Amino acid sequence: MTNMNKNYYTILGVSESCSEQELKSAYRKLARLWHPDVAGNSEDTVAKFKEINEAYETLSNKVKRAEYDTINRYYNYSSSKQTQTKKTNNSTKPDFKNTKTQNNKNDENKTSKINFNWEEFLSKYREYTKKHEENINKNENTNYGTQKKGKDINTDVEITIAEAINGTTKVINMLNTHVCQYCSGRKFINGTTCPHCKGKGESSDYKRFSVKIPSGIKDNSKIRLAGEGEKGINGGSNGDLYITVHIKAPLDYKTEGNNILKTITLAPFEAVLGGNIAVKTLDGNVTVKISPNTQNGQKIRLSGCGINVNGKIGDMILTVEIQIPKNLSFQEIELYKKLQEYSSQNIR
Repeated sequence: MTNMNKNYYTILGVSESCSEQELKSAYRKLARLWHPDVAGNSEDTVAKFKEINEAYETLSNKVKRAEYDTINRYYNYSSSKQTQTKKTNNSTKPDFKNTKTQNNKNDENKTSKINFNWEEFLSKYREYTKKHEENINKNENTNYGTQKKGKDINTDVEITIAEAINGTTKVINMLNTHVCQYCSGRKFINGTTCPHCKGKGESSDYKRFSVKIPSGIKDNSKIRLAGEGEKGINGGSNGDLYITVHIKAPLDYKTEGNNILKTITLAPFEAVLGGNIAVKTLDGNVTVKISPNTQNGQKIRLSGCGINVNGKIGDMILTVEIQIPKNLSFQEIELYKKLQEYSSQNIR
């Protein structure tokens, strides 16, 4: 038997929107303060200590707290309505003894109704909620059918050109949010908050997908994983997972059809004297021979080092760019001066 005139939040000195941590902290302070071993073993102290424990036991339980909040709002609304009715009756009551006595009896009857059996009220509240839930189920089954397919999910994955050419396997981690399979999104089970989704009507979990990317895949292609979307409702089939593949263009070259276009830089002495340099291709590094007296902007074609599409392989086309180092040493500058003295050609 619990008197609804007690406000558990006021007893613990917290707000109705307090967190679990705030609730626990307030309870511990009050429990230490009013414990009979500390505050004495008087009847008032023991009663206060029991009251604190009663409040915390209810509010620390999520289900009991939700029920208490619902009932407390109903009680406050009823009490407020009764107070307004009482004020109206007092302002219009006749000034004679019998009527006053009768009004007092009515007020006593109303006051006695405020203190009611907590368990009995909860039982009726749960019964009402259960019937309401059954009606929702009945309406859903009538209007929308017992089964409903889960929603499709879309995500993206990025791969390199080499992975697009040769094929690869990617692992994708996804946070999948779906309708709670226990309460079917209705948030209640048998009149109480669903313990699985905590009354949210949905649940989330992480899932790892191993996705095979086929060789020769095109940019913005979609891969479908059947049944890997949101879970179906009431036995309905799951949705699908659609993965959009994006091919990441490298920073050091571009593509033109099956060909790869790449710029290589040469120092002045390499362009004049020639030599061998290493160039990175899709299949690894290759050695490229630079002919003597190579000019700026000159093209060098590497046959068969391009992109393989349906068995047709393109080329890699290199464009030469001659660059002068920004920080030349004293010896290098002296050599350029000597070269200026020896040079007899007018390139303009």
